[in-house]
Amino acid sequence: MDENKKRCAIGVDFGGTFVKLARVDEHGAIGARASFATAGLKGVPGWLDEVERQAHALLKDLPADTEWAGVGVGVPGFVDYAKGFVYDLTNVPGWKAVPLAELLAQRFGKPVRVDNDVNAMAVGECTYGAGQAYQHAVFLTLGTGVGGGLVLNKTLYRGAYSMAGEIGHVSIDMNGVQSPMGKGGVEQYVGNRRIIERALKALDAGRPSTILERAGGRRDAVTPKVICEAAEGGDDLAREIFDFVADCLATMMASVAYLLQPQAFIIGGGVAAAGPVLFDPLRKHLNERLTPYFAERLVIKRAELGNDAGVIGSATLTFLE
Repeated sequence: MDENKKRCAIGVDFGGTFVKLARVDEHGAIGARASFATAGLKGVPGWLDEVERQAHALLKDLPADTEWAGVGVGVPGFVDYAKGFVYDLTNVPGWKAVPLAELLAQRFGKPVRVDNDVNAMAVGECTYGAGQAYQHAVFLTLGTGVGGGLVLNKTLYRGAYSMAGEIGHVSIDMNGVQSPMGKGGVEQYVGNRRIIERALKALDAGRPSTILERAGGRRDAVTPKVICEAAEGGDDLAREIFDFVADCLATMMASVAYLLQPQAFIIGGGVAAAGPVLFDPLRKHLNERLTPYFAERLVIKRAELGNDAGVIGSATLTFLE
């Protein structure tokens, strides 16, 4: 690596619906970006082919004073970071026991780092975003599921086998909903689909609400965003749903706070875009579950990198090596 040159890396955010790529410099700025749909590819080889094609396209106009450092990938599942080995992506068929870093390194001839997607987000937020001011922070993403990342002493904590931080599977009900990950995990109550199911069940029971009207009368158009808009408009049912979501999250967060005592919870993902509709009851319910010695010192804030957190964080994994 030429020390006189600037560095960039390719960040890959592997989502269940879309794969996003970006060329990111050492200041966290995006120089070029691309994306493709996850579905329709021919398994792992098809995914590798498309990532290789898109990455080389992003590097075509690389400035002469900039050197390409490598590739970082954030994936939605269990990863051995040291080996770059993907154990399982539960929402993407065919991705079990994949030596992803090795396969990509063979194609690119550059260093490749692979980590859980929320770990990657946490690295990005700590380096360039909302986590820069904190030594100890817990990162959450609220979307299809609930993801987590732990930064302790300014270092990402991965645990004994690189799989720590799976906050979505922390149980909030010892006799709760069963899933492949255990019983009563918080994401079984507050994931996107669960929020929608809760709204539709209440509507079917005859609860008055503007939610369906805001969805154009279509049940399949009801989304957390639509429910959020209804809540912002004063809809009682929508507000109750977000209060329930906040209560579930606060139950999990209080346990994590007592265990780790972070300075901050930093929350990203689609559901976090609800803003005060979510964050106001979240603070209320968290205060109810914590002694003031913990609650008064604890910051809750939104992530700052938005939809780019995944690609920026994944690229940053490369810079940190």
